[in-house]
Amino acid sequence: MPKIKTHKGAQRRFHITGSGKIMRAKGGKSHLRCKKAKRTKRLYDEMMPVNPSDRVRIRRLLPYGV
Repeated sequence: MPKIKTHKGAQRRFHITGSGKIMRAKGGKSHLRCKKAKRTKRLYDEMMPVNPSDRVRIRRLLPYGV
């Protein structure tokens, strides 16, 4: 059986924790941040768990839990 290739875009966007949760970064953090409050900007740094409806799709893109 050949190896399955990892989707490189998904590899950069998602991280799998030790317990198996798939984490993602929040969107909208690249530009137009100057006018936002410090507290709001800090919230962009946190990783969030992926929605359960998307979990199966992303698992398929990351077969080896990269």
